[in-house]
Amino acid sequence: MKCRFCAATDSKVIDSRPGEDMLCIRRRRECLSCGRRFTTFERVEELPVMVVKRSGRREAFDMDKMRFGIRKACEKRPIPAEAQNHVAEEIAREVYASGEQEVATTVLGEMVMKKLKKLDEVAYVRFACVHREFKDTQTFMAELQALLDEHERI
Repeated sequence: MKCRFCAATDSKVIDSRPGEDMLCIRRRRECLSCGRRFTTFERVEELPVMVVKRSGRREAFDMDKMRFGIRKACEKRPIPAEAQNHVAEEIAREVYASGEQEVATTVLGEMVMKKLKKLDEVAYVRFACVHREFKDTQTFMAELQALLDEHERI
């Protein structure tokens, strides 16, 4: 592992513990050259999952890209970053646990919307506007009406 300070490749592990998500190992290391300490994370290598875009183009599943979309939907809302990360991690776990090698963006978007709806309705509507590509105010109002109808049933 390369030292982030001096780029030396020799370091020793001082401490190891499970990461917060229990999907990785957090290792505290000390560089044998400069003596500075840094943290690394070790994860199980997942089989690559390809995301199939609406255009038919394929690209590797990127949890950071999904997390960015969630963050944009939650912008200026009282939703802690930890909760946003949790949503992204849950979805990533579900994607990898499915065993599928490909997942459509429509499926991913619906997964995000389902979780955001429980977390914050404004974030849900923001994400839905982009994901469902609302073309006009009527489509937007129909989505809001469905949300209101759901509240009345509860």
